[in-house]
Amino acid sequence: MPASFLLELRTSAEVAKAAETSFRHEAARRIAALEQDRAFAFRRLNLMQVIADSMALAESEDIAVARAFAALRASLGWNADSEARSEVISHFGPVALAMFRDSSGDQSADIHAALADFEHWYSETRGSSFWALFEQQIPDTPVVDF
Repeated sequence: MPASFLLELRTSAEVAKAAETSFRHEAARRIAALEQDRAFAFRRLNLMQVIADSMALAESEDIAVARAFAALRASLGWNADSEARSEVISHFGPVALAMFRDSSGDQSADIHAALADFEHWYSETRGSSFWALFEQQIPDTPVVDF
């Protein structure tokens, strides 16, 4: 067989291998992005459901917002306040307020916009998604048998 023929086959095989590798990397990257989008969407749904439930019977904006803040703290496991946590909670206030106003029939309340503004603020100031806070793993505590 001519050497040039075998060289062409080898080149063709290497090109196919590179194309497959590139596709696999792109597919893995895309799957990871979709997985994160799904996880954040469910975290968003779950948190907002907890907050909506906590605000359900509130008689005033102040009570509703206080209940929303308590639910947010509980969902994040924040038992104590810090300056950073207080800042997050205060920026979440417009979301809680929009939720209360919407549930009271105020058609001008835009929960989606308030939540998007909050998420954008968090991302810009913290450099990560707010929903990544829910990824915090609790370290395993060794079981000691006495």
